[in-house]
Amino acid sequence: MGWRIDDLAREAEITVDTIRFYQREGLLPPAERVGRTKEYGTDHLDRIKQIRDLQQRRFSLAAIKALLTSDRQDLVDGIFAGEGGLSYSYADLIERSALDASTVDRLRDRGLLRDPAEFGRAAYDSTDLDVLRAASELKKISVPEDVLVELASIYVEGVEAMQREVLELFSGTRGRTWEPGELEAFQRSVAASAGQLLPLVTRIVEYVHQRTLQRLTLGAIERGAFHPTTPTP
Repeated sequence: MGWRIDDLAREAEITVDTIRFYQREGLLPPAERVGRTKEYGTDHLDRIKQIRDLQQRRFSLAAIKALLTSDRQDLVDGIFAGEGGLSYSYADLIERSALDASTVDRLRDRGLLRDPAEFGRAAYDSTDLDVLRAASELKKISVPEDVLVELASIYVEGVEAMQREVLELFSGTRGRTWEPGELEAFQRSVAASAGQLLPLVTRIVEYVHQRTLQRLTLGAIERGAFHPTTPTP
């Protein structure tokens, strides 16, 4: 089936100008020339649907282009599944989080709140707001701001280092020695099951976090590091 550009626009429910814009930005491949006319097919329609979906999930045009050309699309879909929703400016986050602007600034400076562009986004979203609301709740239960900011810094630095090692493991630069073709097959399998992999790994991380905190806290109590009236972390 071949469509002219106006037919494709009608099928995709967008304007001809939008199609041309996608092509200029390298998001949509050119039409196929058939005789004197240029025709578009179902591949173009599917690509437009992908673009629109990623736009609704608040990805920037540069990120959309990178995601669409990735040879690990299943991995991308698994890692970024569920992202998007409402979008917020930095001022919106401050207002809705019930935190002082200075507190949010400090958390951002320590790396807890990252620039959305680092995730390929054009704006902050509900995930960013949720973490600031968690910080606000910590302040409400009498966690001093300096402690809150340092806590965020500890986790940001620790998780960054941990995730880099995980990526090294999955990219084959850490851990076992792979046989020829074995690593590529493993990476294809991981990409195909990324949506299931992430929550399972998260459960392992949460378990290790809880058990480690319990073990270290008990040890600190036994050493007398906590007074009876001092709350544990």
